[in-house]
Formats: sequence, C-alpha cells, structure tokens
Amino acid sequence: MSSTYFIGDIQGCADQLRELIEVIERTSSNNYYLFAGDLVNRGPKSLDTLRLIRTLQQTGRAESVLGNHDLHLLAVANGIRQPHRNDTLEAILDAPDRDELLHWLRQRPMAIFKNDHLLVHAGVFPSWSAEQTMSLAHEVETMLKGADWLDFLRTMYGNTPDTWHDDLQGNDRLRCIINALTRMRFCSADGRMDFETKEGVGSTPPGYAAWFDLPRATSSCTMVFGHWSTLGLILRPNLISLDTGCVWGGKLTAVAMHERHVVQIDCPQQQKPG
Repeated sequence: MSSTYFIGDIQGCADQLRELIEVIERTSSNNYYLFAGDLVNRGPKSLDTLRLIRTLQQTGRAESVLGNHDLHLLAVANGIRQPHRNDTLEAILDAPDRDELLHWLRQRPMAIFKNDHLLVHAGVFPSWSAEQTMSLAHEVETMLKGADWLDFLRTMYGNTPDTWHDDLQGNDRLRCIINALTRMRFCSADGRMDFETKEGVGSTPPGYAAWFDLPRATSSCTMVFGHWSTLGLILRPNLISLDTGCVWGGKLTAVAMHERHVVQIDCPQQQKPG
C-alpha cells in the first residue's frame, strides 16, 4: 500500500536521496513524496538532485516547496546575487538543461496543504491560519511565475519588515512572507522574527521562542517543516520537524504522513557547520 512521505532538506545529497527512496519503495511502491525545500546547495550533487525530483514531480510522484537555498540558486543564476564561498551550484549553472531546470524550480509552491498537513520550508507567523498561509504563499508564487519575477528577486533580500501586518504592501509584503516561509526560526509573541540565532532552542534569544512553540492559528493542523538542522527530528501530534542535517554529516529523513513511520539514511559530512 502506497503512502505519502515528507522528506527533509537534501541540499544536493542526491546519492542519499536515491538510497532513501529505494529503502521506502522496498516496503511499498508508488509512494508520493513531499519535499521540504532546500533541494540544492552545499552538497556534492545539486544537479542530480534537481533532475531526480523534477522527474518525480513530472510523473506525478512528488512535489516540493521552495527553500532559501533554492531561491538563492535562482538569484545567483540570474546575476542578482554572488555565489557564497561554500556554494556547490556550478554544475547546475553549467548544465545543458539549466534553463529548463531553473524554470521548473521557480514554478514550485511556497507552501502545500494536504490532508490537514501544512508544509513550509521554515515557519509561519503565529497569527497565520493555514488558509491565510496558503493565500500569502500564492502571492509570492504568482510573482515568481510572472513577467516581473527578476525585478522582484532584486528586492527579495533583507531583514525588514520583521513583523507581519496585514496592510503591508508591495515588495515589503512579499519579502516578509518569504522570510517567514523560508528563514524563520525564532519569533516573539507579538510576531517579530529573529534572524541572528541559528542554534537550537537551547539558545533562544531573550523575548523570543521557537515559532512553533508560540500559540498559533495553525494549531488545528499538523505543521511540517525543515530548515532548522540544529533541532533535529521532532514528532508531535501537530508538528513534524524534518531537517536532520544531511549535509552536515547527519541523516536524511522521511516521515510517512499518516503512519508517522520514520525512515532515515546516514549521510557523510559534506560541509562543516560554521
């Protein structure tokens, strides 16, 4: 019997992704895979990863939300951002199917709601319901698919505004949505994001909390996210944290949506933290 599996941040570790899928498919075939974003970068085989997930998506076997590293790839490929020292995007940028892959990537959603599970890369503001999250994600998706998407990418980066207001407009509004969906870790009770702290909850800055520990309007559904490797795997009745540090020498993790069956693959260290 097939299942739906959530899979955490891959970051270009294509060999481990293939192994993970092979292990899952030995038990049940024709499963559906939902990826938490950060498909590329830092690992050794970002090109292979994109090609594999694109094939799965185009054959009706998978979908993925966008993560911050995926957006970074789009910005670097279009000369909007310079590559970082630890980036491993060259194979994609030099690939003969580069344009097709990048076009496919920017068509991916920012959030997915399926069977009372809400999947995003990083987090949501406490005041956002699942319905509002999907609506706001759609605003960003529409811009990324539109004719002016490159103009938007040029204004996408920045830490302000760090607090959500329903009356935000234009690029400030879209930037705030993106920062929540792809970068959020800690948030204050009044909805202010912190972008400095990347460690686990033991390093929570004063006045803040892990976004998912705050009273939130999404409490009636199960939140699923990656992005925060120092958290590791967390399974609660209404929460699944998926990023188990594949690229840092941790594990690549899949969790079955309904059964909560966990499948993990050990990963060699590709990057050293910090």
